[in-house]
Amino acid sequence: MTSKELKSFLASFRKAAENFDPAVMRPIMDDLFVHDATLHLCHPFGTVRGPDALLDDCLIPLHQAMPDLERRDMILLAGTTPEGQKWVGAMGQYMGTFLAPFLDIPPSGGLAHMRYHEFFRIEDGKVTEMQAIWDIPELMMHAGAWPMAPQLGTYLCTPAPMSGDGLHQSGEGQDTMEHVIAMLEDLCRYPADPDPKVMNLEKYWHPRFNWYGPAGIGTARGISGFRNWHQIPFLRAMPDRKLDAMGDLLSHWVAEGNYVCETGWPNMRLTLSNDGWMGIAPAGKEVLLRSLDFWRMEDGLIRENWVLVDLLDLYAQVGIDVLARMGEFNKARNLGAITLPDGLSKN
Repeated sequence: MTSKELKSFLASFRKAAENFDPAVMRPIMDDLFVHDATLHLCHPFGTVRGPDALLDDCLIPLHQAMPDLERRDMILLAGTTPEGQKWVGAMGQYMGTFLAPFLDIPPSGGLAHMRYHEFFRIEDGKVTEMQAIWDIPELMMHAGAWPMAPQLGTYLCTPAPMSGDGLHQSGEGQDTMEHVIAMLEDLCRYPADPDPKVMNLEKYWHPRFNWYGPAGIGTARGISGFRNWHQIPFLRAMPDRKLDAMGDLLSHWVAEGNYVCETGWPNMRLTLSNDGWMGIAPAGKEVLLRSLDFWRMEDGLIRENWVLVDLLDLYAQVGIDVLARMGEFNKARNLGAITLPDGLSKN
């Protein structure tokens, strides 16, 4: 299947999810997914089998929390990986009026947003595998219920590409992929070489780039913002990071035009050490990270980078149940459904 055919294959799913209705979604998903598809989902959902589990355990509870739930795709890439697998990667926002609890996150009564990075592997005309991270901490922050350390970066509703072409990429993207992979390889030259200049950030990144990190880390602007609000704390806490073949891990890469995306489950191995990270004590424990990423290049440099890491799973690996901790903070809050007045009745 070509890139265009892969994207067309998911068109019915994406269109129906714009105005989410479980009765409409179920037959579409049953038609697109093999019945025992392996669906790797972020914490706390875990790995489930088949489209009914995805719908019943994840999407319907989200719809119950946001009755006017909509899916807003902002980037869509598809193609064949260097290993010969066919993947479609989507980045966007789930949005809706947050009227009932989701995973015991208290409802706000207002419009809420939660970024997703979702990747679908297609074989013989069916989805056989999915790797997906929802930015659940983003929804916690929206609700004023994030129970962990404050993030260093900026909290915002992550925007679509500045170029406005995230849903319409096509063409050969080998140069884009090679640029990003070379950038990652140079990043990993430090701290074995203790000079931070060895990472060559200026060689790869646009002076005005935005790094859209997950809630809990936040968004950073430019090289100084990236270093201060993400990279320095990250490398101080986990200097022995290993990527792909360096750690016997595997990522799947797809590139089109000026865009490239990567999915891996997991794709990074690190030891949490020194003074810890994001308020996590230095456990001295090896952890595995799931990171699903999109990059956009402009004038030969990376202008935008969308990153989602399964932070709730990372916390769980070192014995911290973020959802349980959130529950301790919010015992006195109303966790029931909210009914909004129609605005027409007299006060």
